[in-house]
Amino acid sequence: MTEPKYAGFLPGAHPIEGYGTGGFRFASMSHRGSILALPSGIYAWSASVPSGICAASLEPVFQEAPGSIEHLLIGTGLELVPLGPALRQLLLQAGIRPEPMPTGAAARTYSILLGERRRVAAALLAVP
Repeated sequence: MTEPKYAGFLPGAHPIEGYGTGGFRFASMSHRGSILALPSGIYAWSASVPSGICAASLEPVFQEAPGSIEHLLIGTGLELVPLGPALRQLLLQAGIRPEPMPTGAAARTYSILLGERRRVAAALLAVP
């Protein structure tokens, strides 16, 4: 597989070691801002508020999804923000089960499912 061309790329799947203060810790590194944790690697993500979670911002997920992503955990910030029906339908049509939840729960669940070798990805908004 060729390496996707997105900013902030760290190759490989890595559990989330911590979150908060506007960023995340993984692979003994830290990143300020939101992230996409995909099977191919962890990427900086431009979305910073729930309204920024859309088909365009999730394009890397759709590109990587066929056969490699079954569940997409979506960390929507401090509170659960449901996905709009159109985005939910697009994800389902791509064979991805979207699971929105607060970012903390999404980060913890992602790491557990990754440890179980599940086909999982996460789109995580940074939280204070």
